[in-house]
Amino acid sequence: MKVLVADPLADEGMESLKAKTEVDVKTGLKPDELKAIIGEYEALIVRSETQVTADVIKLGKKLQIIARAGVGLDNVDVNVATQQGIMVVNAPTGNTVAAAEHTMALMLALARNVPQAHSQLKAGKWNRKEFTGVELRNKTLGIIGLGNVGSGVAVRSKNFEMRLIGYDPFASQEYAASLGVTLVPLEQLYREADFITLHLPLTTQTRGMIGANELAMMKKGVRIINVARGGLIDDEALVKAIEEGKVAGAAVDVFPTEPCTDSILFKNDKIIVTPHLGASTREAQINVCIDVVNQIIDVLNGKPARYAVNVPQIAPELLEILRPYLDVAQVVGKMAGQLMNGQLKSLKIKYSGEIAEYDTTALKSAILSGLLNTVSEERVTMVNAGVLAQQRGLKISEQKVTEVENYASLISLEVVASGGNTEVAGTVLRDETHIVRINQFWLDIVPSGGYFMLCYHTDKPGLIGAVGTITGKANVNISSMQVARLEKRGEALMILALDEPASDDNIKQILNVPDIKAVKLVKL
Repeated sequence: MKVLVADPLADEGMESLKAKTEVDVKTGLKPDELKAIIGEYEALIVRSETQVTADVIKLGKKLQIIARAGVGLDNVDVNVATQQGIMVVNAPTGNTVAAAEHTMALMLALARNVPQAHSQLKAGKWNRKEFTGVELRNKTLGIIGLGNVGSGVAVRSKNFEMRLIGYDPFASQEYAASLGVTLVPLEQLYREADFITLHLPLTTQTRGMIGANELAMMKKGVRIINVARGGLIDDEALVKAIEEGKVAGAAVDVFPTEPCTDSILFKNDKIIVTPHLGASTREAQINVCIDVVNQIIDVLNGKPARYAVNVPQIAPELLEILRPYLDVAQVVGKMAGQLMNGQLKSLKIKYSGEIAEYDTTALKSAILSGLLNTVSEERVTMVNAGVLAQQRGLKISEQKVTEVENYASLISLEVVASGGNTEVAGTVLRDETHIVRINQFWLDIVPSGGYFMLCYHTDKPGLIGAVGTITGKANVNISSMQVARLEKRGEALMILALDEPASDDNIKQILNVPDIKAVKLVKL
């Protein structure tokens, strides 16, 4: 596997990646240079500098994963990556402390005029009265966005004895209360806050969310901090509000276009600016690098990523429980897709036993990716399986049953098609994926790779030998075999694990054996 590192990363985090993959570090690539080479790589790592556009992604024919060593994904076209079946991951917690601490540093510097006083004293001027500040204690802090960083700011600000209010439509009252934050409508936050700090991604909805109208709602003397994303605030409106005395000052770490060396914000001394230092601590650089490297290694080894942004999320505490069942789900889908007959109409998924107690969204995606890979010309992964299923108009029903006989958990898929229904069920036994039922036949096969030939037949003496003779003459080696039957001399299913695929002629010969009703060859 080849990995391209397109932006500078901490050396400490790269050691394990270099030990397990071929790594090319090529920073500062121009767009055309990146497009010219991206087709060689299975993985791409970037920070905020490299723009991973739709054109780049479409040329990455081998790409399995794009990793952003940081929180935001403004420079990655996630929608196109999803359509192409490419996983996108980030490191949402690696720089949380660094960003929260930088927010606090700017808030304190803003409150006490630290940069301005520093600059004048260095110039030989002693102006104490000019730089009289305000205390944080008893001030109201409005936190917009209670994600990892916003929550970190809340915890630290509470220790400064500030009153905390917040706005986040996806945070519960209970969670906010645990941070000491009272959730309020955005307009109320604007009216009441002495300090406002932003912790949001840049989206169509959030771009320019603080403009002239919002600034007019705020109390006189408010101070604003943005360590999140450039473009959240209308810079011209902010400068005007400061000049008019409505806003006492601002601290800005991020800009709409970076690197930024010229901005209207630079011209006002009441605005503190830093060059996107939110995550710029040694510890944060190492942490985010380790986070994305570990995810790349997992994905390239067929395991789920911890912080994938375009696949169903699995909470960290559930990841180890669900991880083996993701493989079961994919294998069940893959086998059912190869056994089905006719035009696919609908799918019925059933989760039985302990697994039914958990969020099974990721398992559904794994089933769909296994199934659709057998019928789609497009590359199908857990990333785009749901999108492709929706595009195809597939009807999918899901059922959860907490009780199941014989197994702790069971995942079943019934494929309804024009040629009849096909059902496959699987589970985890001894840390391995096992297929334990095909249609009405109970069995136990380990799909560890290779080919399986399924022969539906009437249970009669000599039939197994006749099939073995045909495969033997064709030099097709049988590594294992088992037979499941409903009753003596009744319907039965013989499954042969083959080291090599049986040819069409071999299958025709087997179909000519008396009492053989159908033969299917599947590859797992």
